[in-house]
Parts: sequence; structure tokens; C-alpha cells
Amino acid sequence: MSARPPLPPFTRETALQKVRAAEDAWNTRDPHKVSLAYSEDSVWRNRDTFVTGRAAIVELLTAKWEREREYALRKDLWSFDGNRIAVRFQYESRDADGRWWRSYGNELWEFDGQGLMTRREASIDDVPIEEKDRRLFGPRSDAERGASLPLR
Repeated sequence: MSARPPLPPFTRETALQKVRAAEDAWNTRDPHKVSLAYSEDSVWRNRDTFVTGRAAIVELLTAKWEREREYALRKDLWSFDGNRIAVRFQYESRDADGRWWRSYGNELWEFDGQGLMTRREASIDDVPIEEKDRRLFGPRSDAERGASLPLR
């Protein structure tokens, strides 16, 4: 596979580019497109699920977006060093019964020299919300770029 710039070691600017690219890709809800940012042998911990490899990532994401409807995500850069990036994120989704959820989380990312993510660890907590309390509606607009996420 070819390189997936920006490549480590990351600067603030290139770490932000990685975070924005991840947010944009995840908001497509296309598991195959999202999986291309990960190495063939990428290792994930997503909540209490552990997967290895792109095929398993596609399977996990396919099931995720079947459960989490109208998914809209925001990611913020938290920290970076060398080939690692830490992000915090929030997303909102609706379940099959029509209940809305806001999910809060943190991710730790590690990249190879080609800019592919080789490791992703995600801790995620779900909070029920009323539809009237939603604040994420589809992908982030250009006007929202750089806006930090509120704690609640």
C-alpha cells in the first residue's frame, strides 16, 4: 500500500490534519473507505472488543453503523508525539428504537512510517439524550473547523 500522508513524526499541523481526515472519513459511514487509513494488521480495542486486521475493522464498523443510525462525529486533537496521536471525541446516534445517544470517548493512535494507523485504542461511554438536546447534525461544516467540543 502507498503512503497515507501526513507521515510521522507529527507536528501540530500534521497531527491536526490526521484528526480532521479521520473525522471526515468516519462521518462517511463507509467501512471500506475508513479501513484504508489502517495497516493490514492494525490492532484495535474498541470498547470491549478487540480486532486485528482490515477485514475485521470493516466487519466491526459495518455492525457499528447498522446499530448507530444517523451517526455524526466530532474529534479533537488532545496530544501528539512522534508517531502517536491522542484524541477526544463525541458522536451522536439513534438506535433501532429511536432513542438518541451521545457517546464520549478517547482514542490513542499509533502510526507506521507510511502514515497508516497500526494501533487504535478507544474508550467510549454512552449517555442517553433527548432529540431536542442534539448538537451534532452530519459532518462538521468548514465554519465549525477548529471549534473545541464542550465537556457535556
